[in-house]
Amino acid sequence: MKAILQRVASASVTIDSHVVSSIGKGVLVFAAVAAEDTRKEVESMAAKVLKMKLWPDQTGATIGQSNLDVLAVSQFTLLASTKKGNKPDFHGAAGGDQAKELYDHFYSKVQELHDPEKVKKGVFQAMMESESSNGETVYHLLRSTSRFKE
Repeated sequence: MKAILQRVASASVTIDSHVVSSIGKGVLVFAAVAAEDTRKEVESMAAKVLKMKLWPDQTGATIGQSNLDVLAVSQFTLLASTKKGNKPDFHGAAGGDQAKELYDHFYSKVQELHDPEKVKKGVFQAMMESESSNGETVYHLLRSTSRFKE
């Protein structure tokens, strides 16, 4: 599993001009499930997201401790490979049913470990537009295992 965390003042996802989820101050998580991922890796990633310390004004507090919002958005394109040419290859991403099951489990685990009212998500496999307001841009790439080598 790979995830990109974006620190935000607010964020939302929209489908056909309709806002389906939105958050205030917190983190926008773009998450991708790899073909080899298991529930264990997904649970580890959920815990890691909430343990991240992204704000300097929090004196070492984590996202979970600060009770910040979380917006999870599925994003299989994080697993694109361009090792063979210029066209992205997505064979490393989990297939639809497996990806949905593990993405839903990731979302549920974040809710379980955090205030469920503070955790929102996009719609799996939908064509969504994401919007964020963040003041200063801060991103972090998380990987669940060492199989993602640079």
